[in-house]
Amino acid sequence: MTESRLTKLLEFLKNEPDDPFLKYALATEYLRLNETNIALGYYEDLVNNHPNYGGTYYHLGKLYEALGRKQEAINTYETGMKITREQRDNHAFSELQAVYRIATGEDEDDY
Repeated sequence: MTESRLTKLLEFLKNEPDDPFLKYALATEYLRLNETNIALGYYEDLVNNHPNYGGTYYHLGKLYEALGRKQEAINTYETGMKITREQRDNHAFSELQAVYRIATGEDEDDY
C-alpha cells in the first residue's frame, strides 16, 4: 500500500512538476519511509521555489533539528513565522513560534 501511494504521487508530479502540494506530500511520504535525504530535498525545494507554502517551514525545521542542524532549524522557523504572519495564518504562526521558542531556549514567560 505504501509503495502504491508513493508511486501515485510520483506519477502526479510528472504531470504537475511544479505543484507545491505534491512536493509537500512527497516530502512527507519519504520522511514517513525514513528516506530522510529525499524528504529533505523536497522540503528545501519548497522553501526555495515556493516560499509562500507556509506548512513547509514547521516540518523542515523539525527535520533540521532531528539532523542536528539546530541553527538551520531556527532560521527556518524565523522565515516561516515571517511568512505566516504576512499571510495572517495565525495557527501556523503560533505553531512555528512555539517550536522556535523551544529551539532557542526561550520561555513564554520571557515575553
